[in-house]
Amino acid sequence: MTYCVAMNLASGMLFASDSRTNAGVDHVSIFRKMQFFSQPGERLLVLLSAGNLATTQSVINLLRQRAKFAQEATTILNTPSMYDTACLVGATLREVALRDGPALNQSNIEVGCSFILGGQIKGEAPRLFNIYPQGNFIESSIDTPYFQIGEAKYGKPIIDRVINFNSPVIDAAKCALISFDSTMNSNLSVGLPIDLLLYAKDDFGPGIHKRITEHDPYFQQLHQGWGQALREAFFAMPPLDLNT
Repeated sequence: MTYCVAMNLASGMLFASDSRTNAGVDHVSIFRKMQFFSQPGERLLVLLSAGNLATTQSVINLLRQRAKFAQEATTILNTPSMYDTACLVGATLREVALRDGPALNQSNIEVGCSFILGGQIKGEAPRLFNIYPQGNFIESSIDTPYFQIGEAKYGKPIIDRVINFNSPVIDAAKCALISFDSTMNSNLSVGLPIDLLLYAKDDFGPGIHKRITEHDPYFQQLHQGWGQALREAFFAMPPLDLNT
């Protein structure tokens, strides 16, 4: 299992993903779930992935290989819009699932995976898509400016209470890290390090990337401070009156 979250806000974009994969409690590994595709000055694309690791790696490798070697075909580095890019990722996902699915299904192994695709292509605003295992997708909006994939339920409440489209991206980064801390506190299948990327509209550069490890002082401050703040807020609430 993994956990990824991305936000498309008025002040910029945020992407965050953990790095833990596991095939049982005695087989835990670290794999990066955040991938970049860029053409400086023209586009920055970010892909976050969750689900079957072999499927996600095959999709990423096909996208990279075809972008490198294809001469005239449409690739992830020459799609005319973010919508077309989402279509391409979805089609590649279906291709891999069709190729590998029958063999995996015979062993009762789930082939599916999901992606969050976000970024900006010159000529249009930043856009964010949630791509499902079937290859179809939805796009974020002002009313729903963020997506999660993987083990999402533990980190969702803080985002719902705090973040909206007009939130500063630096506040969104803090909220995302608290969301990860809440998730890791409740589910051992999500773990450090966390890859964090902040992107400013019309920058078309690499963005600001930071890898959060267990030794990161700010994350430790958030972990301790948020837990203490929750306990203080809980005990500050009035007790239940059983006589009314």
